[in-house]
Amino acid sequence: MRTVSTLAAACAALLVSACNDSSPTGSSVTAAIACPPAIGAADLTGYSVTPVTSTYATAGAAGGFFSTGQAADVMLSGLGFDNTGGALLFNHPRSLASDGTRLALSDGNNNRVLIWNVAPTASTPPDLVLGQPDFTHNAPGSGLAQMRWPGQVAFTPDGKLLVADSYNDRVLVWLTVPTASGAPADFAITHSSLRWPWGVWSDGTRLVVSSTGSARVLVWAAFPASGFVAPSFQITGSGIGTPRTVTSNGTALIVGDHNANGSSVGNWFWTTFPTSAASAPQFFRSDPTDANAAWMQGTYHADGRLLLLGGRSLNVWNTTPTSATTAPNLIVTGYQFSGGDGGAVAVAGGRTYVVEYNGNRIAAYSDVPSTASRVPDFAIGSPSLTTNTLLANYFITNAVPAVAGGRLYVSSDFDRKLSVWNTRPGTSGAWPNWVYTLPFSPWDNAATDTMFALAGQKTVAIWKGPPANGSLPDIVLRNTAGSVALQSVMGVAIDSKYFYLADFGANKVYAWRGVPTGTCAPAVTLDVPSPGRISSDGTWFAITPRANPPVVRLYRVSDLATTAAYASVGGSPMFNLPEDAQVSRGSLFVASTPNNVVHVWRDAATAATGLPAEIILGAASATPVPPPTIGASTFFWPGAVAWDGSYLWVGEFKFSNRVLRFTAH
Repeated sequence: MRTVSTLAAACAALLVSACNDSSPTGSSVTAAIACPPAIGAADLTGYSVTPVTSTYATAGAAGGFFSTGQAADVMLSGLGFDNTGGALLFNHPRSLASDGTRLALSDGNNNRVLIWNVAPTASTPPDLVLGQPDFTHNAPGSGLAQMRWPGQVAFTPDGKLLVADSYNDRVLVWLTVPTASGAPADFAITHSSLRWPWGVWSDGTRLVVSSTGSARVLVWAAFPASGFVAPSFQITGSGIGTPRTVTSNGTALIVGDHNANGSSVGNWFWTTFPTSAASAPQFFRSDPTDANAAWMQGTYHADGRLLLLGGRSLNVWNTTPTSATTAPNLIVTGYQFSGGDGGAVAVAGGRTYVVEYNGNRIAAYSDVPSTASRVPDFAIGSPSLTTNTLLANYFITNAVPAVAGGRLYVSSDFDRKLSVWNTRPGTSGAWPNWVYTLPFSPWDNAATDTMFALAGQKTVAIWKGPPANGSLPDIVLRNTAGSVALQSVMGVAIDSKYFYLADFGANKVYAWRGVPTGTCAPAVTLDVPSPGRISSDGTWFAITPRANPPVVRLYRVSDLATTAAYASVGGSPMFNLPEDAQVSRGSLFVASTPNNVVHVWRDAATAATGLPAEIILGAASATPVPPPTIGASTFFWPGAVAWDGSYLWVGEFKFSNRVLRFTAH
C-alpha cells in the first residue's frame, strides 16, 4: 500500500483487542491478542542515509478528480518532459557499433542514436543524433526521422546504417550514413513476424533480425530493396524464447536469448551460418562467469577474436567457440561492468568500447584488453568510471511511490534505495531531500501519517514515524514476521486495523493486529496464488496477483475476519500483467503495466460490481492498447501508483524510469 486516509492515530490503532472469529472459507483466523511492541534495537547493518541539497516548489492541496487522457504536469526521476539533459547524458544505452571509424550508440530511453564521426578518445560529444531533431529532445515517434525505444544498431561493410526500432516493430535503414542530425531513414523494414525487434546484423547482403515478440530469428538472403520484402526464412523452436542481440562474423551466428528453453539466459551459437528454417543452433551457453547474468553481447575483432560482454565481465575467445564448454581465452575481471539488458562491445581505431547499460556510460580501452586485470582507460557519457549519471541525477529504476503526511516516498528494488521528498514537489526534476541505501530489495511500501514500511525478499523494515529527517528503521524483520517464516515478500499494507504482508513464495497474504514482532500469529491468513503488491484504505483491501488471470482481488476490510469473499476486478483483456492496484480514499487505481494505462474508479464499490473504470489515464481509451510512450499524457509501462487526495503519482517499470504526477482538477 502506498497511502491511507488520514487517521489521527493510525499507528496506535494497530494495537487492538483480540480477534476470536470463526474461520472463513479460503482463509484462516487465529485467536490472537494484538502483537506486542518490539523490544530492543533493530539490526541496521547495511542501512545508510544521505541528505541531498534540494530546492523545489512545494505543491499545495488540489481539489476534484481526474479525467480520461489528462496530462501529467510534473515528472521526477528525470529532467522533465521531452528533455534529455544534452548530448552526453545517456539514459540506458542499449547498443554500440562501429564501421572501423565511426561509433554509433543506441540511447534507448532517450529514443535516439548518437554518432561520432571519429570514434572518441575521451568523453567528447557526438557529432550528430538520429531519431531526434537535436540533442535535447527525446520524445518518441513512428516517422522515418523518429524512433521508439531503439535497440541494436549496426553498420554494414557497404555503408548502410541499421537500427532495430523495437517498439515500432521495424528496422530503420539508412542507405548511407547520415551527416546531419534528424536525417530520416530511407525506409523501414516491416513484416507480420517482426514484433519487438531487438537485434540486427548485416554484411550488406544477408540480413538477420531477432524478433523478440514472436520468438524467432528472421533471415533475408538478399538485403531488401524496400520495406516490404518478406524474409527468406524464419528460425523458430529449438528452445528459442525471446531472442535479443545478434552477433556475427559472416560465418558464425550468435543470438542472445533472455528466456531460452523457457528460463535460461544466454546465447545460441550457429558455428556455420544458417541457410534455412531447419538450421538449428549447434549449442547454447550462458555467461561463463555468471549463468544468471545477462546474455552475452558484443562483436568480432578484425583479427577473428570474439569479444562478448556478459553481466559483469568481458569474455574474449581467439576464435568462435565450437561447443558449450569452450572456455574463453581471456576473461577480463579487473573492472566490474554494470551490464544488463543493453550491453555491447565495439572496436574502432584500435580501441575497445563497452556499453554499460545499468552504469549509463561507455567504458573505453585504448587497445584490446590482453590481461584479466585490465581496467578501462576512460569513460564516455560520465565524468568517471565510478560515476553512474542515473544515480547522480536521481533517476530511479522501478519506482514505487507512496504518499502520506504531505510527503512523497519512492522506493526501488533495483536500486535498493528509498528517496524521500519532505514536501510534495511541485516542479519537474526536483531532487529528493533524503536518499536511503538499503541492504535488501524492497518490492512494495506502505505509508500512513505515523508509520512507514518497506518489504521485499525476506525482509520488512518499519519506521514508527515518517522517515523524513534521516531516521533509520525502528524495526527490521528478517526471515520471519511474527510466527510466519517469510519466503518471498512482495506486498505490504497498513490500515487502522491490520498490518498486512503478501508472500509470493508461500501463496499467502497475512494480516496481523499490530506489527508482527516476536511470535505473534496472524489474525487472518488468505490463500492467494502468487500475490504481489497490496493496499488498504481501511475500508477496502486490494491484492494484485502476479499470475494469470490478471484479476485484482478486492476485499472489504470489515469482512476479512469472517469471510474470504472478494470481488474480482478486471481480467483479460482489460488488464495485462498489472503490477499494482491501490485503494485510497475510497477510490481504486490499477496500473495495467504492459497495456500502458491506469484504470481509475472514483468509487471502489463500483469496481466491485464489475463495471469498467470511469477514467483511463495514459490514453483516450483502454482499447486499442496504446504503445509505450514517454509523453505527458502517455505511459511507458506504469508499474505503481499512489494517491493522496490531491495528486496521483505513477512510477514506471523496467524500461522507463519516470515518476509522473497527475493533479486532481
